[in-house]
Amino acid sequence: MQLRMLSGGAANGLVNKLRDVFGDQTGRDIDGDFGAVGGMRDRIAGGEQIDIAILTRAAIDTLVAAGKLDPDTVTDLGQVDTGVAVKTGSSHPKIGDAAALERVFGSADALFCPDTVQATAGIHFAAVLDRLGVRDAAALKEFPNGQTAMAAMAASDLAAPIGCTQVTEILNTDGVDYVGALPAPFDLSTVYTAAVASGAEAPDDARALIALLADPKNADLRRSVGFT
Repeated sequence: MQLRMLSGGAANGLVNKLRDVFGDQTGRDIDGDFGAVGGMRDRIAGGEQIDIAILTRAAIDTLVAAGKLDPDTVTDLGQVDTGVAVKTGSSHPKIGDAAALERVFGSADALFCPDTVQATAGIHFAAVLDRLGVRDAAALKEFPNGQTAMAAMAASDLAAPIGCTQVTEILNTDGVDYVGALPAPFDLSTVYTAAVASGAEAPDDARALIALLADPKNADLRRSVGFT
């Protein structure tokens, strides 16, 4: 038996850490599809059958209003920063202000990021590049989600690539190191929220997963994978 989930990529690491515990509790596997929040929101709005969604709070609220998610089950899991990454073993550049970011992003061999139209971090990163005036000069490499982008950066043979995505996706990917969160006023901290689908086939188990993900006893685990 499987629990069908559509989720933003930011929650991938947390779900995977608790996958076995959930299986032991319920006898179900998690059939999770993790990707750009905008794409997941649109699939749920379009009527795709799921049991549970984990998306940004704004996307969850939109789907609740559309009758796609059960409002009584809406549960915030925590906030996730948008951060900067390098390949493992590379030096960590300074990213503390606008001048430093302009230098780092403008001089990178390539910039690896999630979809700049559908993904929360990708949309934000594109706006940051515009504000810094370096987007036209940047060798931007976009991927369906941040973890895919980080995996591609780790596998690349480039000498000095830079990545930007949700901290959770950086920490959940081998071969890349987390440098730090984007500094103010370029920072972005996004609330991620879970909810049971209105037409869930396994609503009780979906609620059980949300309780597990949000359990105060798992606060240290959430922090370890990048939630604050």
